[in-house]
Amino acid sequence: MDALIKEFSEYLRIEKRHSLHTVTNYCRDLRRFAKAFPDSKVSALTTADVRNFLLILRDEGLSPSSIARSLSSIKSFFRYLCQDKQLKDNPAEILETPRRWRKLPNLLSLTDVDKLLSCPDPDTVMGLRDQAMLEVLYATGMRVSELISVKGHNLDFEAGCLRTMGKGSKERIVPIGMVARRAVEDYLLNSRPVLAKGQKVEELFLTRRARAMTRQGFWKLLKNYVRQSNIKANVSPHTLRHAFATHLLDRGADLRSVQQMLGHADISTTQIYTHVLEKRMLEVHDQFHPRH
Repeated sequence: MDALIKEFSEYLRIEKRHSLHTVTNYCRDLRRFAKAFPDSKVSALTTADVRNFLLILRDEGLSPSSIARSLSSIKSFFRYLCQDKQLKDNPAEILETPRRWRKLPNLLSLTDVDKLLSCPDPDTVMGLRDQAMLEVLYATGMRVSELISVKGHNLDFEAGCLRTMGKGSKERIVPIGMVARRAVEDYLLNSRPVLAKGQKVEELFLTRRARAMTRQGFWKLLKNYVRQSNIKANVSPHTLRHAFATHLLDRGADLRSVQQMLGHADISTTQIYTHVLEKRMLEVHDQFHPRH
């Protein structure tokens, strides 16, 4: 199965134009699947085999979201083999995705977000850069991979938005907001020229070595600010994405607009946030219904 997984990874990378991060995740899921059936040919695997594998993952303590991702990888793999005429039927197609957790992990309150965003020191070159990155992440709900890939020409200060490339190389335009815009302008004026050291680098956010910021580098600085802010939640870059979506919905944004800003291809992915809408509907009903 290893040769087929490699072939599939090339298909994802070249034809589907998925990012290296996405392809790596697919392959990791598929290698774990292959390991469960070391002596079986792909053509001999059945729906029952795939279902039993998912049950093994559950027994190992994997969360429903991780199991759902594994099933999605397996379905895509078999679908590719069917399209390529290497398999007649997809044994995973009829299996339903396990229900994801309804509760959002590590949700940040507005107070926590304010504490985090006010942590970087605006009187230093690094502080200006970090402030701009955190403000943009919270203002746009971008993935960290999208944030570190933003280039100078992606910004449109006049329109108050920026262009980003999401999953599957799908471009979208997201509003940036006044506070984040000011932070980026401050960074461009007083910090980036110092970090760039006269070198031409396309990416907007740079390290002290005049290179593009990395995922690991951003994770490291975020952890440091979370510690400084004394925030108890386990915060990751994705936590700010969750906060962005939840705080928008909490203030009356509609689910479809939030879906577009997050870059979710399917609204079902955004529906993890429906508990926010349900809470708000109850509050509106309590406040305005004449017979409450």
